[in-house]
Amino acid sequence: MPQGFLGPIRLGAPASDTLCSCCNLYDKHMSQPFTPVTSGARLSDQVAEQLASEIRRGGLAPGDKLPTEARLVEQFGVSRTVVREAVSRLKSLGLVDSRQGSGVFVQASAPFTPLSFETRHAASQEAVVQMVEVRRALEAEVAALAAERRTARDMRRIHAAVKALDLAVQRGGDGVREDVQFHRAIAEAARNPFLLQTLEYLGQFLHGATQVTRANEARRLDFAQQVQGEHAAIVQALEAGDREAARQAAADHMGNAITRIRSADPAFWAQEGEQLAQTLVNAQRLVR
Repeated sequence: MPQGFLGPIRLGAPASDTLCSCCNLYDKHMSQPFTPVTSGARLSDQVAEQLASEIRRGGLAPGDKLPTEARLVEQFGVSRTVVREAVSRLKSLGLVDSRQGSGVFVQASAPFTPLSFETRHAASQEAVVQMVEVRRALEAEVAALAAERRTARDMRRIHAAVKALDLAVQRGGDGVREDVQFHRAIAEAARNPFLLQTLEYLGQFLHGATQVTRANEARRLDFAQQVQGEHAAIVQALEAGDREAARQAAADHMGNAITRIRSADPAFWAQEGEQLAQTLVNAQRLVR
């Protein structure tokens, strides 16, 4: 008797019986008991974490198709944009893959081993310092390369990013998104796709650290002025095409950020600092 994925197919049975069996299996498989996410950490991080946990425990096995976007929106109680960001995060970790016209499927095996950081005390001052140290190591070299390779167009983009950052701060914002864009503009000017992709991957961790540093710096006028001056020094070195000055300016900027974090008011960590650092915890859970 012919066998199929859904089990024996009864010869002569009405087509509707087979289709009904297929639908029941599909519904049973796709109805994962996901919990609606709440405010606090980024919603997309929370969605990605639940999906990653389901994959790790085998609830979604290699080759399984993820629930449809509409189903995930319904189960998590979030927007389509949030679901898409979460799925994009899973793709970057090699956990899922898209098949055009078919959907998103759990990878049989990751094409590479995702980076994993040991951050048992991630929601702490020291964890943020360690992540800024990672930025210092990478962005100093990025700035040096950018000083050699930047074009007039690159410099216009970098100047525009600085202007947008200053404007965001003047309007009372934290400037996190604009700060990230400023450093990305420099990375693009370095013309090294491997460095750029590394920074993009690390962005899921570094974004949380940037939130903490920006929030801390916004509490004190002298901190904010220091940051503005450090950015200006980087831009000046890039304009001059001075590789060593750019490397030093970028390294000094990150080193000073560490100093500012270590000298933060204890009240900052007791309040928003600890909460903002939780994004590092959420990112870490995805790669365990």
